[in-house]
Amino acid sequence: MGDSLEKTKSILSVDTCVDWRGRPCNSNKHGGMGAAAFVLGLQAFEMMAIAAVGNNLITYVYSEMHFPLSKAANVVTNFVGTVFLLSLLGGFLSDSYLGSFRTMLIFGFIELSGFTVLTVQAHYPGLRPAACEMGRSGEGDECEEAKGYKALMFFSALYLVALGSGCLKPNIISHGADQFQKQDPTQFKKLSTFFNCAYFAFCTGELIALTLLVWVQTHSGMDLGFGVSTAAMLLALISLLSGTSFFRNNPPRGSIFTPIAQVFVAAFTKRKQICPSNSEMLHGSHNGVVKLLHTDNFRFLDKACIKSEETRAGTRDESPWKLCTVTQVEQVKIILSVIPIFACTIIFNTILAQLQTFSVQQGASMNTTLTNSFQIPPASLQSIPYLILIFLVPLYETAFVPLARRLTATDSGITPLQRVGTGLFVATFSMVSAALVEQKRRHSSNLSILWIAPQFVIFGISELFTAVGLVEFFYKQSVEGMQSFLTAMTYCSYSFGFYLSSLLVSVVNKVSGGESGGGWLSHNDLNKDRLDLFYWLLAGLSLVNFFNYLFWANRYSQLVAP
Repeated sequence: MGDSLEKTKSILSVDTCVDWRGRPCNSNKHGGMGAAAFVLGLQAFEMMAIAAVGNNLITYVYSEMHFPLSKAANVVTNFVGTVFLLSLLGGFLSDSYLGSFRTMLIFGFIELSGFTVLTVQAHYPGLRPAACEMGRSGEGDECEEAKGYKALMFFSALYLVALGSGCLKPNIISHGADQFQKQDPTQFKKLSTFFNCAYFAFCTGELIALTLLVWVQTHSGMDLGFGVSTAAMLLALISLLSGTSFFRNNPPRGSIFTPIAQVFVAAFTKRKQICPSNSEMLHGSHNGVVKLLHTDNFRFLDKACIKSEETRAGTRDESPWKLCTVTQVEQVKIILSVIPIFACTIIFNTILAQLQTFSVQQGASMNTTLTNSFQIPPASLQSIPYLILIFLVPLYETAFVPLARRLTATDSGITPLQRVGTGLFVATFSMVSAALVEQKRRHSSNLSILWIAPQFVIFGISELFTAVGLVEFFYKQSVEGMQSFLTAMTYCSYSFGFYLSSLLVSVVNKVSGGESGGGWLSHNDLNKDRLDLFYWLLAGLSLVNFFNYLFWANRYSQLVAP
């Protein structure tokens, strides 16, 4: 599997980055790892804030808002899915109109406002349903579910957080990567190191959230826990603002969708034309401004570059909706080529959704006592992989990459596609472990919560490969003006994975319930549910997905090969 744009891109562009005042950047003052460090601070603090809320949200929705367990799980997965789906909006606004820095600043404050409202609601009992212990009420004394203005306030705050975080995420990665000049081969080689550092910052934020902040939520109340998340988000914005004078900023270039739409319209208009055998005859293939070399895949799009007889004769200029450049067309080809790779990571993120929902409830039904004086909060189990990854990520960068580089002659050790595939394969065994442990839990009355640690560890290792590899892969596919949007496609995979999780829960309940209506996951009691069978289903889907990925990754490598 090869690196795509290094084989297809002709980098003839000049550095167009500017500082915060709109002046050309000075390579001695702007950019580099020093500037990227401020972005890494933003990454760590923002992740700390939202992870503390998202990873323990099911407990709050179930225990405080009094939603049934399956509905509470869907609230969480829909929330997380929306966060990542909105990353497309953030990428579009950044590349088209605002630039990554302004986009992060605006939506960072929106996210901060959402955390603030969540904190206020969690603090004042009158803004929540009356206190009631879910799962232990008598038949005639069921807990009151949050409705009316209480539900409105909760969902408004939750989706302010989703809007802010979603639009922020793709720009954190792309803005950090923009600090390295693509025109300088030495700096461009540091991109892989930056992506590993960004994942290290991500793991650090997650680890603190899932240990310290979840402990605060469990022992001091959700109001104080949400308050700490609010403070962490404020620190994230301070980190961003502190780097203002050091950042390299890519100016927005207008709507990124218009050139894409023009290619499809022009190709359809000239659908009856015959593509020339010589690509040099296509419009914009030899005018000195081409940034992408012509490729033979998706040849039907090349018709958008065919000049009319009047244009060739010089008697009439064609509309950009009827005649496009090779660069425009190749840009669309890149997007079409990466869609199958993107789709193959959806199941991976569906597995992640289980670790943030059902696995937390699985842990809550087990023996959480570690010592006579200490109990493990179930949500903190999600910190296990990040605790391991805090050590594995530097080891990967300092030991594995140099060793693999000598064997493969690839700057990043292994290609992004190979890295993604490795993670997808490993993820299957996370669900195998989860299913085996759930089977054991169902027949044991006092099973220790540490039994479910392996499923988190295995998935954490798989995430080291897939998550970082996918971000690096998508960013390296981007051309000028589309860095944030293509990076956002990475987060979109998370979104579809969590939405698919909600859909799977509903479908499984309907199919497995039959006429009785009692499906595998339809009860509020895991001892009555069949979570183990659901985990086995996901393990099977994950394995099938891995082989599907091998097909598309191999096909992509053949398309971009010289």
